[in-house]
Amino acid sequence: MASTPLRLSKSLFVAGVQCHKRLWWTVHEPNAPELVPSPAAQNRMDQGADVGLVARDHVPGAAYEAAFLADETAVKVDILEQGPTGPVVIEVKASNRVKDEHIPDVAIQVHVLRRSGTAVTRAEVMHLNRECRHPDLAHLFVREDVTGLVEGYLLGVPDEVERQLRTLRGPIPRVSIGEHCTTPRECPFIKRCWPPVPDHHVSSLYRIERRKVRAYEADGFASIHDLPSDVELSAIHTRQVKAVTTGVMVVEPKLAGALEPFDSRLAFLDFETVSFAIPRWNGCRPWENVPVQFSCHREQPGGSFDHHAWIAEGPGDPRPALAAALVEACSGAERVVAYYASFERDCVRHLERHVPALAGPLGAIRQKLIDLLPLVRNHVYHPGFGGSFSLKNVLPALVPALSYAGLAVSDGETASLELMRLMLRGDTMTPAERARLRSALLAYCERDSWAMVKLLERLRGMVGVQLDLF
Repeated sequence: MASTPLRLSKSLFVAGVQCHKRLWWTVHEPNAPELVPSPAAQNRMDQGADVGLVARDHVPGAAYEAAFLADETAVKVDILEQGPTGPVVIEVKASNRVKDEHIPDVAIQVHVLRRSGTAVTRAEVMHLNRECRHPDLAHLFVREDVTGLVEGYLLGVPDEVERQLRTLRGPIPRVSIGEHCTTPRECPFIKRCWPPVPDHHVSSLYRIERRKVRAYEADGFASIHDLPSDVELSAIHTRQVKAVTTGVMVVEPKLAGALEPFDSRLAFLDFETVSFAIPRWNGCRPWENVPVQFSCHREQPGGSFDHHAWIAEGPGDPRPALAAALVEACSGAERVVAYYASFERDCVRHLERHVPALAGPLGAIRQKLIDLLPLVRNHVYHPGFGGSFSLKNVLPALVPALSYAGLAVSDGETASLELMRLMLRGDTMTPAERARLRSALLAYCERDSWAMVKLLERLRGMVGVQLDLF
């Protein structure tokens, strides 16, 4: 047990609102491995800290990080401003809007300040403004009045504070698992409470709603193998159930027709992006995905492929050079293939807006985009997909000789973080470290575009050996 007095903070209070067991573990096991933030979580916290510092410049003359203690609860207020009618608590968030989860965070601060003798009259959430565009950051923030929501929430705060403190003084509480384990975000200790699910659990049905999973489990159907033959299923679920229960890949007869748009000279395109809470380049808004790397395999006469790649390496605006390289990479292609093409389409559309000199050829690339994902999702299911049609799941099942195993960078989230590191801190690396990171990022993006080449080749090979549905 902790040797210092047990106290709450605003972050602990919010954790306790979600789950008292989570609160107990967080306080009594502060060094638990589950509490070590992932690189992505650390990035969000770092960018959130930057947002908090910049926010101070937009509320001059206020108090920043003012500390208060009452009811064994310590809080630091991001910004405490003296308003026309009294003190105003301002909670700064690096989000683009007010969220329900922000209200307990603000409410515990107002509670502590009032118990400390500070008569707070107004509560606000100060969040990023989606309409803000670099370089004009004068309107980077929106201040929203949440006083009414906070006053309503405050009615239950004293009792909740007492319950949380009582929980911390006692043994670990017994809390049943439920929706609170993942709402408003997944609890870091979820694996301690939730038993591991078997392979092909009903929750692995593609995009199944959680309420449907609970209904199946209540009826005694824990596994896809348990589902009765007369259960009503979508077309995708029907393919999935048949593939899982028979152990054989299911291929729709209509695959041949769906492949027809791919019978042309193709380029296979994949982008990587970064996003910043505080925009850095002209025309960008907070948290906008900005393309900074691409890989393109372009089909040549005779069936061979050449490869084009581009990657940003400094803090300057990469988009003009990237756009020019992209136009060259896709030249001569009649169709441009992507996997989940809406992402690539948004990237190209972004470039059209911000590199107007190349808007014409970029628009032509966007119009040529065709999506490989629906081709798989609507016509094929392999038991190895595991309920997901992401390229990371589909590729090892359909093209086992090609995977992401062994790559230094093996997923998009890591790629984005490492790109930010290369661009913003590359000059602090040794030449060898920088070269290794650049090589790893190029290899990952190239794997994505080459994976589409081999996946399409595999799909074409399935035609003629289809398996009918039930």
